[in-house]
Amino acid sequence: MVFRLKQFISRKFDEEVRFFKGWQRDMKGVGAILPTSGVAARRMASVIDTASGRPVLELGAGTGVITKAILETGIDPHKLVSVEYSPAFHETLVQRFPGVDFRLGDAFDLRTTLGERYGETFDCVISAVPMLSFPPERRVALLEELLGMIGPGRPVIQITYGALSPIPPMRDRFTVSHYDFVVRNVPPAQLWVYRSVNA
Repeated sequence: MVFRLKQFISRKFDEEVRFFKGWQRDMKGVGAILPTSGVAARRMASVIDTASGRPVLELGAGTGVITKAILETGIDPHKLVSVEYSPAFHETLVQRFPGVDFRLGDAFDLRTTLGERYGETFDCVISAVPMLSFPPERRVALLEELLGMIGPGRPVIQITYGALSPIPPMRDRFTVSHYDFVVRNVPPAQLWVYRSVNA
């Protein structure tokens, strides 16, 4: 028991060191000083409909905390397509989660990043993209692209560290709802869900 606890603490420390180094290299692209907590990751993964048979799209995998929570829902690793911008994080993710389709690239250029998988319909999108680091018009454009890639009525869930949704509602195009406020995250995180009004 003590050995397993030491292993867990060591793994968490290594993960946080990797994340901090990634943040130092690209403060805008990483957007947080510590990785997402397991609590927040599990809440985000809870939107997945595992019975849909469709793949899940993850944006901003980082050190893999959310990736792990997604896989713990029971989804087959081959049904997870995960985008990561940092080459260092990407290399670690590929080693840590065999079978997951990790794509090294830009979430704001999904046509290039996803390649042949761009036309697929996904069950949902789970995003840790640091939206507040980008201009509002780019956030809206990305969200609308994502909503066009998922099944009718299915959600895009976004984590953010601001008090408000990083993308305001546009009632004629998409709705915004507050999903959760996760205090057990550093810093505390807000989770927002977006759905197309044309669903």
